Amino acid sequence: MTVEYKNSSGDNENSLDDVLPVSPELVAELINALDNQDKEQINFLLEPLHSADVADIFEQLDDNDRKILTSFIGAEMEPEVLSELDDSTLDDVVSEMDNKDVARAITQMESDDAVHVLEDMDENDQKEIIDALPVEDRVVVEEGLSYPEDSAGRLLQRNLVSVPGQWAIGKVIDYFRTEENLPDEFYEIFVVDPMHHPIGSVALNQIIRSERDMLISEIMEAEPKVVPVDMDQEEVAYLFRQYDMASMGVVDDSGRLIGMITVDDVVDVIEEEAEEDLMRMAGVQETDITESVFEASKNRVIWLLINLVTAILASMVIALFDASIEQMVALAILMPIVASMGGNAGTQTMTVTVRAIATRELTSTNVNRVIFREFSIAVVNGVVIALIIGVLSWLWFNNIALGGVMGVAMVVNIIMAGLAGILIPLMLDKLEIDPALASSIFVTTITDVIGFFAFLGLAAMVLL
Repeated sequence: MTVEYKNSSGDNENSLDDVLPVSPELVAELINALDNQDKEQINFLLEPLHSADVADIFEQLDDNDRKILTSFIGAEMEPEVLSELDDSTLDDVVSEMDNKDVARAITQMESDDAVHVLEDMDENDQKEIIDALPVEDRVVVEEGLSYPEDSAGRLLQRNLVSVPGQWAIGKVIDYFRTEENLPDEFYEIFVVDPMHHPIGSVALNQIIRSERDMLISEIMEAEPKVVPVDMDQEEVAYLFRQYDMASMGVVDDSGRLIGMITVDDVVDVIEEEAEEDLMRMAGVQETDITESVFEASKNRVIWLLINLVTAILASMVIALFDASIEQMVALAILMPIVASMGGNAGTQTMTVTVRAIATRELTSTNVNRVIFREFSIAVVNGVVIALIIGVLSWLWFNNIALGGVMGVAMVVNIIMAGLAGILIPLMLDKLEIDPALASSIFVTTITDVIGFFAFLGLAAMVLL
């Protein structure tokens, strides 16, 4: 079943927005059905959609419509919908659901998804839901919640395929055909010793291409890639990306294989970490768009207040040269150009540096070379911009000395902005402070202060 929409001209040639499952028209129809309390129409609109698209719809609705939709479908909520919701929307939806319905959904999830749904829940509700789970599921979920947040333990799924090294290929294939509790998706199997320590791994394509009477130990990769259960998820994502892996085993403190992480979960981690870095550079949260006005305002205003302090510092530098500005109005006109160019140059370098640190492209081995490279880029860009703005300032105010001052100040500012853009993130990383979180404030302050000081100081010396 599909829902067809016509474009504005009335024909059936759909635009890109129309052919996507969650189109604005579909959301509008659903909101209308919610307003009319039309459960039959709600089910009709949602039935053909993928779970991820239903999750998208929840995230696009306002608080009231979200509550109404949850009240209609909460009892039959697909587990995959809950696992696809962003954190703030998940909290809203789960809080409106009956705890028994949440427990039912959790029993059908992979262990990592179950932990994701429960980890930020109110403690009393969390306990009630966990107590309602079957004993086997309860043990798995409680153990998952015991691992550090953002660790490999929170990503792992318990259900995996592990076999002894003495098994023949034919027996392994027969096991695939008869075992009912295999993972929904897996790309390799693990070979374990009697103590359940991983001693090898075998990709499924190798098993299919091998003779039935060969031992699994004969074709296994003898050193399987595994990670400790407490490894940070960003480290796990780096390993997947670095070695192009589809899955990876997870071991406990004694080296026993306790689960696996698959690439679909790591893709979520990579996206989450990238979004987090991007949002932090702007001083907002990744869930900002779905949070309440008060929560979003509270998160943003802290960084605005910090920025206010740094802006006052730049203004104090300007105040040192107030007499110079009064004597020559052109200085006030050109000052925004100095601040803007320095800020943009610093942001360019800072963005490249923060990304390189996050992806480990910038290391102690190449750091000096990269610093010199960014310095060289800043010199070249500074000279080019200085020539342009210097000539324009000269022609604009018919003052060749002013053009020279503007040009020199621009070179100094862009060079210092480039150095600040790389050195500040490196320094923060060295101090174990997230460069994405704090770099922009410091870089902006340095470029403004140095830019104004260089420009106004040179103007006071040369022009007045």
